[in-house]
Amino acid sequence: MTSTRRDGDTWDLASSVGATATLAAMVRAIATRADRSLIDDPFAEPLVRAVGVDLLTRLASGETPPGDLVGQLSIDVAKVRTRFYDEFFLDAVNAGVTQAVILASGLDSRAYRLAWPAGTVVYEVDQPQVVDFKTRTLAELGAAPTADRRVAAVDLRDDWPTALRAAGFDPALPTAWSAEGLLGYLPPEAQDRLLDTITELSAPGSRVATESRPSPRPGEEDRTKEGLRRISERWRAHGFDTDMVRLRYFGERNEAAPYLTDRGWTLSGDSTRDLFSANGLSPLSEDDLRMGDLRYVSGTLAEAVAPRES
Repeated sequence: MTSTRRDGDTWDLASSVGATATLAAMVRAIATRADRSLIDDPFAEPLVRAVGVDLLTRLASGETPPGDLVGQLSIDVAKVRTRFYDEFFLDAVNAGVTQAVILASGLDSRAYRLAWPAGTVVYEVDQPQVVDFKTRTLAELGAAPTADRRVAAVDLRDDWPTALRAAGFDPALPTAWSAEGLLGYLPPEAQDRLLDTITELSAPGSRVATESRPSPRPGEEDRTKEGLRRISERWRAHGFDTDMVRLRYFGERNEAAPYLTDRGWTLSGDSTRDLFSANGLSPLSEDDLRMGDLRYVSGTLAEAVAPRES
């Protein structure tokens, strides 16, 4: 099921890096069941069920308790991360931004569950088989988008800006961009190209949100890999073959926040540790794979756009 990442590799929602989208949706389903005050994703469980991985379905539905497979840390991270991006998009569109782009959209259901103002266009960018699966599955569930949802069915390693324009994207209009849980699955140079392309396609007043991970200290990546190996071993013991080390790209890379700041974005953000505290969640330990130092950042390019009329 799992292979080392390489140029030109492919996947579906049950294999390789595609399975991370299903894992993320599974955790959102657990978190939703636990605490709807911070996260309410009613489509997470049925989407996981439709992917068809038995263990993930049982975890998403609550038939199998999270146990040692899905720790409280992962559940709480899903709560704060989902809320961060939900609020980012709603703040942007309520301030006048009329188009949003969700990069590597996976099993994200924001186009179906957020209260988008009338006239908002939400673009989802992901591989054809991923967006086709989600579109078909949600239609079979009777779900309807709450915005004008359009898909750019393209791999981010290909010419996705052309596909985005073909779907109707207008680079002359301010845009709200999200790159959620994405950058670590890109090679360092591909991360830079993605952030450069976002900037090039952004009109003044555009907004962006992503995670910014500090540069690793000496020996830190080895400890991270060992932690990921232990997690993978637990999953394999339950019959789900995944190697989380092989799915990630390691090595030196630019921190996203200063990189974007150098390109004209004005950013602010909070660490995972800060978001846990602000939302009344249990404090992080110092052994949590540096998760506490990861920052969720958002900001604006140049000037703001005029607010919508109510």
